[in-house]
Amino acid sequence: MGLMRRFLLIVKSKINALLGQAENPNEQLEYSYEKQLELLQQVRRGVVDVTTSKKRLEAQVTKLQASLTDLDAKARAAMQAGREDLARIALERKQGVQTQLTGLTAQQQQLEAEQQKLVGAEQKLAAKVEAFRTQKETIKAQYTAAEAQVKINEAFSGVSEEMADVGLALQRAEDKTEQMKARAGALDELLESGALDDLTQTGDVLDRELAKVTQQGSVDAELDALKKELGQATATPGLEQTSTGEVAPTPPTPPAEYGGGPS
Repeated sequence: MGLMRRFLLIVKSKINALLGQAENPNEQLEYSYEKQLELLQQVRRGVVDVTTSKKRLEAQVTKLQASLTDLDAKARAAMQAGREDLARIALERKQGVQTQLTGLTAQQQQLEAEQQKLVGAEQKLAAKVEAFRTQKETIKAQYTAAEAQVKINEAFSGVSEEMADVGLALQRAEDKTEQMKARAGALDELLESGALDDLTQTGDVLDRELAKVTQQGSVDAELDALKKELGQATATPGLEQTSTGEVAPTPPTPPAEYGGGPS
């Protein structure tokens, strides 16, 4: 198969697919019904035209028949008057009129047959169009019901294009939500473990750590001094201070029965 033939085959297949998607049975049925109505109207106009021509021929035949009667009367009158020459002329004219009448009569019979034929065709076509109309409405109703059922089933099953888009959007929202939850959990864990520095603080990491150590040492020194100051101020008589500066408990006084009390 040549390249051009393959290209034409592909183009035809694509066009056929597009036409199949755009095809609507209801529109096709309505179009066919309109065409049949147009044909029926043409046949009816033909019946009217033939009937009109037939009526004209009937008028001509009536007129020629009257002319024949008149010429026959004139020929008789001329013979009675002894004018054979005039009678001959009248009879000659009568012969010509008779010839015309014969031709018109034949045409009249043909038009009569044509009229009957067209009337019969019009009746058959009218019955066919009416039957097609009934079938058309039935098919349209069935197609509409089937189309609605398909849409309902697609909505329930989620296989339609619209429902598929909704499903994809829902899936993307769920994925983003799960991703955001995981990120929030990871940040909480890093903050609790201290592995994540406070990004709002400025300066070098080493400087910040040294500042923390210095600050902690100052706090510890002040805390020790405060302990010593409070320890000296609140010392009780039963306590004595050791050589190291710590307060040691004073030995208890022995009871009087052992001779340890005053005499």
